[in-house]
Amino acid sequence: MALARISRNWRRSPGINTNTNSSIIPFSSTSHSTSNAKTVSRILYLQSLTKADHMNFEGRGRGRHGIEGYRFGHAMRISETENFHYASLEPTKPGDKPRVVVLGTGWGACRFLKGIDTTIYDIVCISPRNHMVFTPLLASTCVGTLELRSVTEPVGRVQPALAKHPGSYFYLASCTDIDTKKHEVYCETDDNNHGLGYEPYRFKVAYDKLVIASGAEPLTFGIKGVKEHAHFLREVSHAQEIRKKLLLNLMVSENPGVSEEEKERMLHCVVIGGGPTGVEFSGELSDFIVRDVFQRYAHVKNYVRVTLIEANEILSSFDVGLRQYAMKHLTKYGVRLVRGVVKEVQPQKLILSDGSVVPYGLLVWSTGVGPSQFIKSLHLPKSPGGRIGVDEWLRVPSVEDVFALGDCAGFLEHTGRQVLPALAQVAEREGKFLVELFNKKIGKQNAGRAYSAKDIDLGDPFVYKHLGSMASVGRYKALVDLSQSKDAGGVSMAGFVSWLIWRSAYLTRVLSWRNRFYVAINWATTLVFGRDNTRI
Repeated sequence: MALARISRNWRRSPGINTNTNSSIIPFSSTSHSTSNAKTVSRILYLQSLTKADHMNFEGRGRGRHGIEGYRFGHAMRISETENFHYASLEPTKPGDKPRVVVLGTGWGACRFLKGIDTTIYDIVCISPRNHMVFTPLLASTCVGTLELRSVTEPVGRVQPALAKHPGSYFYLASCTDIDTKKHEVYCETDDNNHGLGYEPYRFKVAYDKLVIASGAEPLTFGIKGVKEHAHFLREVSHAQEIRKKLLLNLMVSENPGVSEEEKERMLHCVVIGGGPTGVEFSGELSDFIVRDVFQRYAHVKNYVRVTLIEANEILSSFDVGLRQYAMKHLTKYGVRLVRGVVKEVQPQKLILSDGSVVPYGLLVWSTGVGPSQFIKSLHLPKSPGGRIGVDEWLRVPSVEDVFALGDCAGFLEHTGRQVLPALAQVAEREGKFLVELFNKKIGKQNAGRAYSAKDIDLGDPFVYKHLGSMASVGRYKALVDLSQSKDAGGVSMAGFVSWLIWRSAYLTRVLSWRNRFYVAINWATTLVFGRDNTRI
């Protein structure tokens, strides 16, 4: 009876939306009294218990101006002027499967998710993106060689349990903090909601085991103007931005009234960084110019230029002979190679350390990666370079039940091992090792629960063996270096056969048969009809 009276009073309150089928429940933030705010909070709490029984919604505070709440997915934001509580996925109970929380959807995380035994564990994946990006082919999407969907794999396809099993979930959010004593991670949804009508909110998730694979951020070396004016090439959204900017400059440069000087600036594409990403993008760009721009933008074709700026030597991890081949090939097809260090980036030009000024219309920054702000903020031991420090089994030794892998992790100095490079194959092999550790060692010894894996036998430690490096340089040419290190001997080759090996290797490494089909069809379509230059 009391609940019925509360419900009737709540329905009569002004500004309250009584449509309980709606996924968004708005509340007026200006016209409610304190008593109404209490009532709304109680009703909201009861609804949350009935609609999402796996989450515990805490919230009985009251604000001077009322309460504003939003439901989205499995979590809720309750924003108050004085204080707020946020939803939680509670710790597992006796009889439940141990819960493994994975932060990230990159190479290491997805290799782990793909192989984890979901009959032993429940899985919760938390990431600001719901897909994995096949980064070796990302440069091809910038110029239309491949479609964007060809290089993305939805995380629900990588691990179907995230969408089907009652104890496993995917949360579209970013982790902001970790409490290793309470075994909880604290998360916040993306504040860039693209007009979807909900505000960012926070929630927490309890874990038995935590795998941190949140990746890294592009290195800018603190150079002024890089973040504001340069394009990075790490995500699908980055490739979209580069493609739009490139095609916009090509089309606008044909308009009447654009001066010769402005055309030269707009159609000057500058790439900073001579690693595999920078070289492959420069190669794709030069190929796009020679094969497509010269035919479809004939009025401005003579203004289009590509400049690759590197502080040392391009492809420094490759064999000397391969580096020389790449330099000759890129130069032959119009890529200007400049050795220099960027001092400052301005909206339409960059300044090198020697004082020279380089105007640009498109600036792509690919100088490697470093620890993200999230990784820097964690109170965990750090390896040389600022990554999370791990031991030989990829555990964070100073805390229990926490593992790290990929670009965000590195071996601690006392292990006597060097920090591994931030490569896709490193992260993938670490993910493969860790999932076998969870399935065959931790799971088989019933050590999946929190605080239960301290003294168990983990078997042999992780050992990384480099399989070699490959890079495309455009115009059906590529480099293949199968040596295990820069100084070790091995097979090195360049040219058309290497290009076939490069394409075959990456086609087999694409995660799903669906995307392999997409990639093969895109390659064939581009070969016959050329690249799509539609700006969408």
